Amino acid sequence: MTRRLALLAALFCLAFSSFGERAAAQVALNETPAVISGGVGWFDLVDSEDEAVDFRLEYRHGDDFLWLKPWAGIEATTDGSVWGGIGVLMDIVFFERLVLTGSFAPGLYEDGDGKDLGHTVEFRSQVELGFQFENQSRVSVAFSHLSNAGLDDENPGVEVLNLYYHLPLDVLF
Repeated sequence: MTRRLALLAALFCLAFSSFGERAAAQVALNETPAVISGGVGWFDLVDSEDEAVDFRLEYRHGDDFLWLKPWAGIEATTDGSVWGGIGVLMDIVFFERLVLTGSFAPGLYEDGDGKDLGHTVEFRSQVELGFQFENQSRVSVAFSHLSNAGLDDENPGVEVLNLYYHLPLDVLF
């Protein structure tokens, strides 16, 4: 189900970004800056076996490298599980204010007293939709999936729903 959702989101991005010249021009003119992102969410919302509160802190680079931006983050839950990873993301800006972000990152996971995901190496894929303010700060909602991609026989995966606030670094410094 989550693979289908990720594929659907990618197809939506592709179709919407090529919808017309105006949309393409807006995407090209509205770059997103480097940000520090904080998030809070609901860990294991689909299976609801090991529900916990999820906290995130991320750095997202502002410059594109072949349409992709690097990012790094750490995620911890109230059950003591921790994930940290480094990956890539793509921001697509629509109508000057809406930002659709897709991201992927490999990382390391420790379950603590939380959900056993079967392996230390876990991959996070995420789709996110946000509203960007005039100062380029942003509020967004994200849906992510953590999985070991079959590195272990046990691969239950987990879904997380998060609310983010993204603060541009130029506002801080």
